[in-house]
Amino acid sequence: MPPPGLVIVDKPGGFTSHDVVARLRRILGTRKIGHAGTLDPMATGVLVCGVERGTRLLGHLALDTKAYTATIRLGAATTTDDAEGTPVGGTDAAGVEETAVRAGMAALSGTIQQVPSSVSAIKIDGRRAYARVRAGEDVVLPARPVTVSVFTLRELRRGDAVTDLDVEVECSAGTYVRALARDLGAALGVGGHLTALRRTRVGPFTLDHARTLELLAAEPGLSLSLAGAVALAFPRREVDHAAAVALGHGRPLAPVGLTGTYGVFDPDGRVLGLVAERDGAARPLVVLAPAGG
Repeated sequence: MPPPGLVIVDKPGGFTSHDVVARLRRILGTRKIGHAGTLDPMATGVLVCGVERGTRLLGHLALDTKAYTATIRLGAATTTDDAEGTPVGGTDAAGVEETAVRAGMAALSGTIQQVPSSVSAIKIDGRRAYARVRAGEDVVLPARPVTVSVFTLRELRRGDAVTDLDVEVECSAGTYVRALARDLGAALGVGGHLTALRRTRVGPFTLDHARTLELLAAEPGLSLSLAGAVALAFPRREVDHAAAVALGHGRPLAPVGLTGTYGVFDPDGRVLGLVAERDGAARPLVVLAPAGG
């Protein structure tokens, strides 16, 4: 049985997040693996996976900010807002002015109302939007507020009737980069879609923490131990042995005035669990080291 913790995978293109979990189960020799922050098959980059008791962290991790590098092609729109879809129009974009591109990107920055891609995983009456699209339904999702804190142009390349934009994006969870590509192309009057997407960060986890599946197969192991993952992702509180025993039995601790979810460690540096203060006590959300365990 592998030790508990997190594996941060540099997901390859063409793999679903479930494919990555299946491969990790074979590499690490356990079925107790889950993932957080799903990536589309065409996307590469940071995918956070929990191993053994590390799976209990996944629902509590603050993965509400994400960063990407991406390539947007101006000159064609598609049914899926990315290169895997069928072209549905567009005009010659080889002469699009860089100043217009930058102005369009600025208009899509900040807190905006974004219509998610019709092939997103959002549920409509219990069914995923992409499943309805594949069944031939015409799906239009309502706009919702998202925050795009960074949308910058790294490079502009001219092609035959198209212009490719290499961009950087930092955004809130729930933002669709493919929708940014679609809306930028529409605003410029030429159509646009996403041709490449790489997630470089989700929450506190970056490509510096990540390894490819090939490297993991050659040298199986965690990216972060349970204690290391909690120390990176949450505020830290240290307690004495008496409090450690109490938390190990699932009992609340005295509050210390910390807000939100935080990690509790014993005097030896062992992570005990995650707690949150409410109703005058620090109450356990997840016990990671039961008393005597």
